[in-house]
Amino acid sequence: MSGSLMRNSTIPRLLRIHTITDPALATTTTVHSILRQQHQTRRAYFDFSNFFKRSREYNELSPSSLLTSSFSSKAGTSEFSKFGFVGWYLGMVKSRPVLTKSATSSLIYIAADLSSQTMSLPSSEAYDLVRILRMAGYGFLILGPSLHFWFNFVSKIFPKRDLITTFKKIIMGQTIYGPIMTVVFFSSNACLQGESSAEIIARLKRDLLPTMINGVMYWPVCDFVTFKFTPVHLQPLVSNSFSYLWTVYMTYMASLDKAGSSS
Repeated sequence: MSGSLMRNSTIPRLLRIHTITDPALATTTTVHSILRQQHQTRRAYFDFSNFFKRSREYNELSPSSLLTSSFSSKAGTSEFSKFGFVGWYLGMVKSRPVLTKSATSSLIYIAADLSSQTMSLPSSEAYDLVRILRMAGYGFLILGPSLHFWFNFVSKIFPKRDLITTFKKIIMGQTIYGPIMTVVFFSSNACLQGESSAEIIARLKRDLLPTMINGVMYWPVCDFVTFKFTPVHLQPLVSNSFSYLWTVYMTYMASLDKAGSSS
């Protein structure tokens, strides 16, 4: 009789019998605690697995579905909020790439120019808000869109990520994109400050070459990380992150007094 009872009883039933008959309550508490910890461990494991499953599902979402889930319904917003700010930003990069990258460039230029003014201006002098707006406008209207199209263009020409291809991308950036954008930055900033054509040319003669030399010492390592290890749609973000320190330097150079037109 007791043998068949042992065969047919489940573990919880045995635990209940043990609780009733055994006066050593501490032993029963210990057994229940061990089972409860095992159950919680299994739940934690499956919750962790579900997290990676949700991450994979998020990466597979199309731009249109991301945009719809972000702005159209409370259910979509609740589902999208599980991924936090990073998930929201990545969704915007996929759904509205040019706008998102332009806004990111603008914010980085604002932060970099504030840092540049903090380091260069006396503490008693107020921030130059017009200068900050110039930098924000350049980041939003020129740099952000150009980074988007440049990285897409380079990835189409050199789709691989091997070492040789990465160095080709770096050389293209240093010989084509970098010089062009440096000229555009100095020229547009000087033009908005009211400098004449002769003064802009004089500024370029004075500042372009030193800036390019410093760029060659700074950007190749940054470009290597960007091209070698970063997906194409996130390369502008990584490049903008590296450009913070560079932009502090660039905004300082752009704020220098105008060069003599005869130099």
